[in-house]
Amino acid sequence: MTDHENQAPVRVRGLVKRFGRVTALDGLDLEVSAGSVHGFLGPNGAGKSTTIRVLLGLYRPDAGSVRVLGRDPGHQASAINREVSYVPGDVVLWPNLTGGQVLDALAGLRGSRDRAREEELTERFELDPSKKVRTYSKGNRQKVALIAALAAPTRLLVLDEPTSGLDPLMERVFTQEVARAASAGRTVLLSSHVLAEVQSLCSAVTIVKDGRVVEDGDLGTLRRLSRTRVEVRDTPGRLDAVAAALTALGTAPERDGDHLVVQVPAGRVPEVLEVVARHRATDVTCQAASLEDLFLRHYEDVL
Repeated sequence: MTDHENQAPVRVRGLVKRFGRVTALDGLDLEVSAGSVHGFLGPNGAGKSTTIRVLLGLYRPDAGSVRVLGRDPGHQASAINREVSYVPGDVVLWPNLTGGQVLDALAGLRGSRDRAREEELTERFELDPSKKVRTYSKGNRQKVALIAALAAPTRLLVLDEPTSGLDPLMERVFTQEVARAASAGRTVLLSSHVLAEVQSLCSAVTIVKDGRVVEDGDLGTLRRLSRTRVEVRDTPGRLDAVAAALTALGTAPERDGDHLVVQVPAGRVPEVLEVVARHRATDVTCQAASLEDLFLRHYEDVL
């Protein structure tokens, strides 16, 4: 393998990007492992799209280091982009071309093509490539970009809100095809606000807020670091006893009618369940934190 192939496909350190007096990225770090599907989360204005534009060489950073496939996008963007498939959330295509002609043009610009894979994906996404782009819905324009990106013989997929405009059936096809790309050894950076989509696909996630990383790591580790919800339903007297015992442990149980809820770090779940069992509570549920919980921890004041 070459030195470029040995490096993480995406490696960003201390990235700063300003627009006048506005700091869009403030020391952001991001590393995407080879062959992984890496979720990149945050609401509008968090810095996701700005980061992606820096990775593609569309913006120059004000500080920090950026390497994509071992190269500097500030000086080697054309070489990088021949090996990268990019899909934005709002695809703009040539309106007077057909979908098939757009696929021809995009393959020509890249200089490489897998026509058989294109045809397979065109069928899977139920796209009519004979129609002109100006007749396409937003979802169909998105399909053209996804077909071109997934079919291209590239090492890195950069997907920025890629399912915008797709119906649920096509979202499912998208999920299957991204998983297939990853199983074939391709690397995927997936920026999305659809948390279920990210959770089903991604092995690692980076959450950004105000241009900074607030959570980063593999999904399993992040869940273990987050809080687990334990819910108990029983008679009022028994719930009173459970609540008192949990309070004595230093937790903060919440009572809501006929049930009690406590949220604790994963490491404290056994002692909470021991208290519940000691008081012979019979209706108990224990739910590990979801990606949505991780996200809302930082954004519940915004969303």
